[in-house]
Amino acid sequence: MGNGAVLEFRLEGLSCADCAAKLERQIASLPGVQEAKLNFTAAKLTVHGDMSADAVINEARRDGVKAIPAGEYKEQTGANFWTKNRWAITSAIAGLLLALGWCLDYVLETETAARTLYLACIAAGGFAVGRKALLSLSRFRLDMNVLMGVAVTGAILIGEWSEGATVAFLFSVSEALESYTMDKARNSIRRLMRLAPESAVVIRDNQEMRLPVGEIAAGDILVIRPGEKIALDGIILSGTSSINQSAITGESVPVDRQPGDEVFAGTMNGEGSLKVKVTRPVKDTTLSRIIHLVEEAQAQRAPSQTFVDRFAAVYTPVVMVLAALLVTVPPLVLAQPWEPWIYRGLALLVVACPCALVVSTPVAIVSAIGGSARHGVLIKGGIHLETLGQLKALAFDKTGTLTTGTPEVTQIFSSPGISKDRLLTLAAAVEHHSEHPLAKAILRKARATSENGYLPPAENFKSFTGLGARAMVEGHEIFLGSPRLLEQQGIAMGPWQEKLSCLQREGHTVVMVAIDGTVAGCIALADSVRPQAAGTLAALKKLGISPLAMLTGDHQETARSIAHQTGIDSFQANLLPQDKVLAVKELRDKTGFIGMVGDGINDAPALAAANTGIAMGGAGNDTALETADVVLMGDDLSKLPFAVRMGRAARQVIKQNIFFSIGIKMLAVLLVFPGWLTLWLAILADMGTTLLVTLNGIRLLGLQPEQNLSYPDKHKNTPCCSGTPGTAAG
Repeated sequence: MGNGAVLEFRLEGLSCADCAAKLERQIASLPGVQEAKLNFTAAKLTVHGDMSADAVINEARRDGVKAIPAGEYKEQTGANFWTKNRWAITSAIAGLLLALGWCLDYVLETETAARTLYLACIAAGGFAVGRKALLSLSRFRLDMNVLMGVAVTGAILIGEWSEGATVAFLFSVSEALESYTMDKARNSIRRLMRLAPESAVVIRDNQEMRLPVGEIAAGDILVIRPGEKIALDGIILSGTSSINQSAITGESVPVDRQPGDEVFAGTMNGEGSLKVKVTRPVKDTTLSRIIHLVEEAQAQRAPSQTFVDRFAAVYTPVVMVLAALLVTVPPLVLAQPWEPWIYRGLALLVVACPCALVVSTPVAIVSAIGGSARHGVLIKGGIHLETLGQLKALAFDKTGTLTTGTPEVTQIFSSPGISKDRLLTLAAAVEHHSEHPLAKAILRKARATSENGYLPPAENFKSFTGLGARAMVEGHEIFLGSPRLLEQQGIAMGPWQEKLSCLQREGHTVVMVAIDGTVAGCIALADSVRPQAAGTLAALKKLGISPLAMLTGDHQETARSIAHQTGIDSFQANLLPQDKVLAVKELRDKTGFIGMVGDGINDAPALAAANTGIAMGGAGNDTALETADVVLMGDDLSKLPFAVRMGRAARQVIKQNIFFSIGIKMLAVLLVFPGWLTLWLAILADMGTTLLVTLNGIRLLGLQPEQNLSYPDKHKNTPCCSGTPGTAAG
């Protein structure tokens, strides 16, 4: 694809999936268009190439669809009564005319007057269809509108005025119901789009002024008053408040925020006044990215959609050929009268419409992905939604997933001749440039205990991936890391081995410190288990997910302690990043479909190796949003069972919709041949099937996360370690 312009449009008046696919092809054929992508479920059109917006708008208008440039689109909440209820009004008028026509025809037996009302009913209920049918014929394109137009015209020509009017009325009702139900399904996106305010108060030239969010840039200062929605992502400069982040993270309880904390567009400020420095313009906010990713996810085809498309591509032409044969063969070969066979052929044409089948999968996907996003779970496509519903086992990273991810120094042990503060200072000097959570914890402790926060410079720094680091500090060679690092360097643990084992049994992570080739002490750190971890894993086991495995680079005894506290079935410890990938592949080979749960950053290779990669803490984490297949937007592990239940429910609904749609179509085809399928019954079957599969898909919007998965910690460890080989603990 070239480097042409990219135009985005919001579409109105689009209710048929099959017609949407044809409109997409029509736009793609315009001069200068390199690619056109129409997202039917989100009612969004993206066009790449060298062409004007007017050309696209005019082409869409010819199909009866209104295309509005995305930058100019505003939801018409205040639209007039006719605009909002056009299909319902025309259906009601057509229904009234049909009822009056039946009364004149069958009660008063005034045929001419009845036909006049039937014709008026056809005009009211079928005008839009007729216009679209003529347009499709002018493009040599057979679609649902042409089929309906032929059915109604054919009924009139063979004298079945009542049948023709009934078909026009029922089709009008079908269009109204499809439009209503698809609007309900699309509402999940619209809710997200309505979350962020369109303007905000900023400080410019020492004055407060309200500006549209599009005119506010990164670095501007927002003034957020109590009870107001936050318009853009930013960092709090002053003020404290509780923020309701449920729109982004799905967390039901407001969280306290203070200066230095990050806040997101679309969240609700509580009782405090805040000044917030904008970090992202409106198009790059976390909310905007979520909306974009959700729309992209809803547009992606699930595996079941591929089957549906293949079936529909064969089914419709085959049924149309059957209709032609049904009309011509009996009269020409068997000398049968033309009229009944023309009637049956028209009924078969109505059955050839693939709408219910085509919409059966997308409506379930858009509802599932939209409903999940409302509860803080971002599923990035139909294929990932279906895979989520097929998971047999799950693997978890430990740090930041099953635990809070913020380890703290709990104890320091040092050898005779070196104080614990000196040991901590040397360790912090080596860790100064590291971003590892354990390094940050050691630095926090060193700065908290030091009077001036001074750390001596570290030279000749070298990192050992997954093991630790080495550096020269004040002329001393310092090795800092796991016992494996010291073993590789030939540094004997000596009497420290017993202390190490004891600390690890308690669930501590131990960082060994060696100075000039001799163990000088160790630093014990602990990372608390998430309150909801045990409850979440118990809920997953109830869903039949087994085994639940933990993959960690931490020591065996630490991993054993965390597994005991959370209810993990099995664990593998002392794993390097590449070892985690191999472990995931082994589990996948044994169990089939496996998911990997991590932070989306350090675990990116392991997440990619799993059938489904699930990242936590996606709000504010750009890497997680990009790398994972499923993102838990809040730092809340308890949403994982909900995500699995949503995947399973979506798979079940998709199967129900496909089997029901195909079953009804096949039954209708069989009923045509003996003459049992009337025109109005054919359109009723098509309309009813489309409506039922749409409503069945919309049910997924009602699926709710489980509550109260936080279990009390029943496995508190009792310290067994005190003192050191020569000194006391600190």
